Amino acid sequence: MDTGNVAWLLVSSALVCLMIPALALFYGGMVGSRRILNMMMMCFGGVSIVAVLWAAFGYSAVFGNSLGGAGLLGDPTQYLGLEQLLAEDPNAAIPPALFAAFQLFFAGITTAIIAGAAAGRMKFGAWMLFAALWATVVYLPVAHWVFALNSPDGSITGGWILNGLKAIDFAGGTAVHINAGVAALALSLVLGRSAGWPKSEHVRPHSRPLVLVGAGLLWVGWYGFNAGSALAAGNTASVVFLTTSVAGAAALLGWIAVERLRRGRASSIGAASGLVAGLVAITPACGAVSPIGAIAIGAIAGAVCSLAVEWKFRLGFDDSLDVVGVHLVGGVIGTLLIGVFATEAAPNKAVGLLYGGGFDLLGTQALATGAVLLYSFAATWLVAKLVQVTVGLRIRPEDELRGIDIAAHAEEAYLVDEEPEMLGSPSRS
Repeated sequence: MDTGNVAWLLVSSALVCLMIPALALFYGGMVGSRRILNMMMMCFGGVSIVAVLWAAFGYSAVFGNSLGGAGLLGDPTQYLGLEQLLAEDPNAAIPPALFAAFQLFFAGITTAIIAGAAAGRMKFGAWMLFAALWATVVYLPVAHWVFALNSPDGSITGGWILNGLKAIDFAGGTAVHINAGVAALALSLVLGRSAGWPKSEHVRPHSRPLVLVGAGLLWVGWYGFNAGSALAAGNTASVVFLTTSVAGAAALLGWIAVERLRRGRASSIGAASGLVAGLVAITPACGAVSPIGAIAIGAIAGAVCSLAVEWKFRLGFDDSLDVVGVHLVGGVIGTLLIGVFATEAAPNKAVGLLYGGGFDLLGTQALATGAVLLYSFAATWLVAKLVQVTVGLRIRPEDELRGIDIAAHAEEAYLVDEEPEMLGSPSRS
């Protein structure tokens, strides 16, 4: 083992873990002040239940030997409980336990992303049940398709998208962002609209500074997500670090440029959302494109996603925090544009349309995108319906209007004294 590579993956795992509170802040700032605790609890609670399932059987279902060699699902009993990963493997480039921890946070953050579509109107217990079922039924198979590589000695058969179709997805554009984005669409359709949507006062962002702080921390965490996926502290991680940086910046500029042209001003929420849209889009492409290609992908994602967030009003679905407009649309853009901007000079060594590669790669990327879209939407809709008919999805309308924090958690984020303290005598209670 190269201890430098091990150290880099340890740091990368911690950076991906940082994305959990970052997402909670990003989402939390965008909801009303009486919804923030529930929104943050959905993020932390969803990740936590997925982490337990990951240790029990999730890692095995993703990286175990494909059942029947079909590339659809790993054997969930092969690494049951992960005890087999504790002993040091002299042939492994990195400790298997560390790789399992790194991928654990991928599963957790993917599930947490969906929570933004259900902000303020879903029972907390129903969300926890949904998160557990969704990770099991949807994330684990799709992650196996995209991340599980055939072993060199042929002892382990991996997923069909990576090994059979040979689509490019460096760090999870399909398994993470398209998967979570289309799941958010299915959940929002089953869940229904918020009370008073789309003009309810309680759905307005209560803290734009929190949104910007959350977006900034997501940017930092994304380096672990993307560059960490190189699994080594070398040239590939360095290239990915660079392309991730410029894509996020270009998307921020693309989003606020569209805002400026359409509305005459650039908003802080738009800047934060544009940054995240660019990071989403570059996730699958970060190892396949040049810095100029990354800028193009980021700028396109920022501009298109800024328009896509309005589709929910035209189509009539309540995706509270624009998971569909940012993650689904951004993920599709980034995955497909690999077929256009991929260059042989980049670590993936693929050749896209602009570099003389023809339409083959673009077609491959489209097939991978379509497969994840169809499976994730259908399976998520069934999971949401199952939760709806068993424990119910929605909180009471009166609780929704007064704020879910008190109803679900018996807590308030911001306490204001009924009688102000004397000047110079702050309350210590």
